[in-house]
Amino acid sequence: MAQRSGCQGGSAHGDQDQKNEAAGINEALKRIGHKIVVLSGKGGVGKSTVAVNLAVSLCSMAGYRVGLMDVDIHGPSIPKMLGLDGAIMQPSERGKLIPVDFGGLKVMSIGFLLPGEADAVIWRGPAKASAIKQFIGEVEWGDLDYLIVDCPPGTGDEPLTVVQTLEKIDGAVVVTTPQDVALADVRKSISFCGQLNLPILGVIENMSGLVCPHCAETIDVFKTGGGEAMAREMMVPFLGRVPMDPKVVVAGDDGMPYSYHYANTAAGKAFGDIVTKILDKTIPMNEKKEIKAMMRVAIPVCEGVLSMHFGHCEKFAMVDVDEGLKAIVGTTSVEAPPHEPGLLPGWLAERGVNLVIAGGMGGRAQQLFTEAGVKVIVGATSAEPESVVRDYLAGNLVTGANVCDH
Repeated sequence: MAQRSGCQGGSAHGDQDQKNEAAGINEALKRIGHKIVVLSGKGGVGKSTVAVNLAVSLCSMAGYRVGLMDVDIHGPSIPKMLGLDGAIMQPSERGKLIPVDFGGLKVMSIGFLLPGEADAVIWRGPAKASAIKQFIGEVEWGDLDYLIVDCPPGTGDEPLTVVQTLEKIDGAVVVTTPQDVALADVRKSISFCGQLNLPILGVIENMSGLVCPHCAETIDVFKTGGGEAMAREMMVPFLGRVPMDPKVVVAGDDGMPYSYHYANTAAGKAFGDIVTKILDKTIPMNEKKEIKAMMRVAIPVCEGVLSMHFGHCEKFAMVDVDEGLKAIVGTTSVEAPPHEPGLLPGWLAERGVNLVIAGGMGGRAQQLFTEAGVKVIVGATSAEPESVVRDYLAGNLVTGANVCDH
């Protein structure tokens, strides 16, 4: 993506460049239904995490046509969070750039144009503004229901250029954490929106307490409720609180969007509620699509196949399934915790498991899984975990008596 240099000085060549740029932007904007910008007054509050999970929820889980544009020129993190490191953008037949595809989500970031992760972008404001305009007008976005824009922290050149270039924006999602030091900067983001007549869809209080992985109780590490109180004080909507979860960090580092792979956790459910509220604010009721969470199936494993004795297995195969497509999208192997009566139902539910397929399981364990909101199928025969899940998806899973080999 070329950077224009030098003073155009009102020359005919410069005027034509500006006309071409404006025409490209107008053409792109006509094909984009809804535009949402994700802002934060302070760095480190999880703004990019919110942008990624919002985009993935709308695209992969609700079936909308979605683009995700990363305009954090100096610190692009979207490629890493989607596992797209090293992806290379290709030119279209019209000479524009084709966004990188992530399961149907169209992604654009300066990170795709840099030679390496350690390369710095050292640009002043005009160069950044020019690049952002090219992100819109010189990229083949096609027809989109939603364009989600991840802005860098603060109220500087990048968010200003985005707001002025996109023009009619549905609104901003403002991300904060509960601490006073973050809230002070977020108030500036809300004032920024007011001065630019940019509607605010709502405030998200991220890292709002820590959900204990052992007892599921919430610990107020950074206090809680500050974002909601600030939203009320500044008379803007509040979208919800998202608790801290170590897996949010792991998911981002591994390129596995949290809301998709951990939909049944406390933080996953919070993201789901927030996306539903944003849909309510941006799209007519008769056009809304249901957000379908991905299903996670846990298979107790011993020596690489389904273990007949659920409680004494060596590992669990966590098989992620797209229910709409009836397809396996990923499998991870997790060491089983030390055997302790009553531990596994909560332990697996906390890891986003919706369904357990086992050979044998006691009645009390089945009751605990039901209380944890996890479905159980028993009586399955020993086979490789993915084979078991494929049979289940095809309606061919054969089950017999609830037996155990121990």
